[in-house]
Amino acid sequence: MRVCLMIEGQEDVTWEDWKALAGACEEHGIEALFRSDHYLSVEGRHERGSLDAWATLAALAAITDTVRLGTLVSPATFRHPSELAKVVATVDHVSGGRAELGIGTGWLRAEHDAYGFPFLSQRERREQLEEQITVIAGSWAAGPFSHSGERYEIRDLDALPKPVQRPRPNLLLGGRGGPRSIDLGARVADEYNTVHKTVAEIAAIRRQLDERCAAHGRAPIPLSQMATVLIGADAGEVRDRAAQLAEWKGIDGGADGLLAAAGDDWIVGTADEVAERFAQLADAGLERVMVQHLLHRDLDAIALLAGLAR
Repeated sequence: MRVCLMIEGQEDVTWEDWKALAGACEEHGIEALFRSDHYLSVEGRHERGSLDAWATLAALAAITDTVRLGTLVSPATFRHPSELAKVVATVDHVSGGRAELGIGTGWLRAEHDAYGFPFLSQRERREQLEEQITVIAGSWAAGPFSHSGERYEIRDLDALPKPVQRPRPNLLLGGRGGPRSIDLGARVADEYNTVHKTVAEIAAIRRQLDERCAAHGRAPIPLSQMATVLIGADAGEVRDRAAQLAEWKGIDGGADGLLAAAGDDWIVGTADEVAERFAQLADAGLERVMVQHLLHRDLDAIALLAGLAR
């Protein structure tokens, strides 16, 4: 299993935290560092701040050498696709070809209302997402590009410089595994990413994704998922981290309360137990796991996760 780190940047992750996280990824050989693209806490903790996702990644690109950098995922509602394509291309140049773009519809209405982003219906956001991907792909392709759609009008755009990575940076479509989402990913994305799924659910998504890729005349694309992981060197360390996470999430009952609240999709256990779950997911057809590391100042856990990559 290829192991990446995913950080919920809207939960008061400071610039000093980001530097430490990227450094730990490079020290321990973690393949990629992904961050969420939110402007408000998804835990409802409005006192927590959020640095802008792509500004953060651009800054990290300049001070790192090996770790890949991307969003999981950028909402189509936040930025014009021409601007997003340009930002990602910029990070790709600053990093020497290490940028990845995860993109999705956006879902947190509170941040849209607070920041003044229109929050359309689910159907409209899905249509907006598809049109954004068309514009982004066209912007990254060789030569001029034009597009006339419901929301965007692009005329003879030759967006220079093109990204370092050719034919383009890895474009991940984020979705929850529904049929429309899977079909769109199979048609336009380089990788399909889902969230919080069990082994059985991953196997079902893998089958559907392969079927839709074949229907669109494409080879199968990689499947990845973001998963909440709580890991320890031994059972005592797992409980210690569970207690810390319970406090962070505001769950009563300490470690017991947190473990009781964890869903079947959570991956909790010693390094050996987490490795076993990763192996099951790999057998079900998962290529990468983006570990949602909620205790973002705990760098020791990153070393444990790195030992599970293969």
